[in-house]
Amino acid sequence: MLRQTLKGTGVAIITPFKKDKSIDFTALENLVDIQIEGGIDYIVALGTTGETAVLSEDEKIAVLNCIFNKVNDRVPVVVGIGGNNTAEVIKSFSKYPIDKAVAILSVTPYYNKPSQEGLYQHYKALAAAAPKPIILYNVPGRTGCNMSAATTLRLAQLPNIAGIKEAGPDMAQSIDILKDRPTDFVVLSGDDEIVMAQIACGMDGVISVAANAFPKAFTDMIRFAMAGDFSMAKRINDLMIEGYSYMYEENNPAGVKAIMASMGMIENELRLPLVPVSDGLQKKIDNYLERFLKN
Repeated sequence: MLRQTLKGTGVAIITPFKKDKSIDFTALENLVDIQIEGGIDYIVALGTTGETAVLSEDEKIAVLNCIFNKVNDRVPVVVGIGGNNTAEVIKSFSKYPIDKAVAILSVTPYYNKPSQEGLYQHYKALAAAAPKPIILYNVPGRTGCNMSAATTLRLAQLPNIAGIKEAGPDMAQSIDILKDRPTDFVVLSGDDEIVMAQIACGMDGVISVAANAFPKAFTDMIRFAMAGDFSMAKRINDLMIEGYSYMYEENNPAGVKAIMASMGMIENELRLPLVPVSDGLQKKIDNYLERFLKN
């Protein structure tokens, strides 16, 4: 059952670039090992944090092949395939090497702001065509469109709709989904800052940005929370709260890439229209890391 497969910590893995803005596949392979050795439960490829919007189709295929080859069946892999043109998203299912994926993470359509019925019909069409189970992805802060709990629960009744990544700030909406979800429907957080509280309400885990930089600390925190040891989870989470804020202060993934570059994991390179964090934020990040790494 997919709900068991995707419990715990998934990492929305970044795409590292070289100074010439080409993909740094050596760094990507190293990151896969760092994540798995740090204890993450699964990898999410081609998500928002992976700067997928600025990758060409050939690059997306190359990134997927690199990740699948390096993972080598050690952990499950979820692939992000979404968009605001339903027919084109369906065509994309056959373009990418997803036979080794356990699921497809598909964001709500952005910019064109569909109604709740439009969202339902969009995902119903995707589910009917997808070769893998669909994980809904609600992130209204990026898409300008919130999928209600009622629509999520309506979709949860359809074959091949396996769960949701709920990345909205509305805890009441999350609780409504958790209260009435089918038993095999996985509900995942998309917000590192509030996931500990969401797990207390019944969420199955998280697809994380922070785990890119802090895989062991973050997965330890999630495991303590899921085991009901919120005292230990809070102790670890308290050390990371300041870091979470820096990851989102100017842009994600600019924030997490700045942290990872300071830790020597990658080059601090992004593709336009994204740029590295400001000098002021970089100084705050470096001061924070000096304190965090002592603990």
